[in-house]
Amino acid sequence: MKITPLDIQQREFKGRFRGYDREEVQAFLRSVSQTVEEMIKENHALKEHADKLYQDVTELRKKETTLNELLVTTQTMAEALKETARKEADLILREAEMKAEDLLKSAHVDFRTLQRDLLDLRKERVLALEKLRSMLQTFAKVIEMEEMDMNSLMGDSPLKNIAGGR
Repeated sequence: MKITPLDIQQREFKGRFRGYDREEVQAFLRSVSQTVEEMIKENHALKEHADKLYQDVTELRKKETTLNELLVTTQTMAEALKETARKEADLILREAEMKAEDLLKSAHVDFRTLQRDLLDLRKERVLALEKLRSMLQTFAKVIEMEEMDMNSLMGDSPLKNIAGGR
């Protein structure tokens, strides 16, 4: 059973012979009543404060949970982004390496083609020079034969005197 300040103030005691001083008892009961009333008010205020603190703690725990979930989500997303970026970088690097390799192969093929073309041109030049030399030798022989024919024709002819008289 709870005792209220009012219960204390209204409490009546039976009188006895040689009992306690009624006024003193009443004063004490009033003092106890006031103390209990103050304690009840303080207890009520402390309960309200405790309830408020409990609500604050509950809200803070909810916020902490939300922040932890957000942190985990953010970390997961950051890791996923890093992994995606790493994969993209690897892909770009592989593509660049393949492209460079293709370009290098193409350059080697072009270089070999140019070497063959240069060799072919040198061979053609040698052949052209040989043909030209052969043609020049042939022309020289033809000229020489023509000169001999001319000299033999002129040796018997009166025109030789005219041509040689100069």
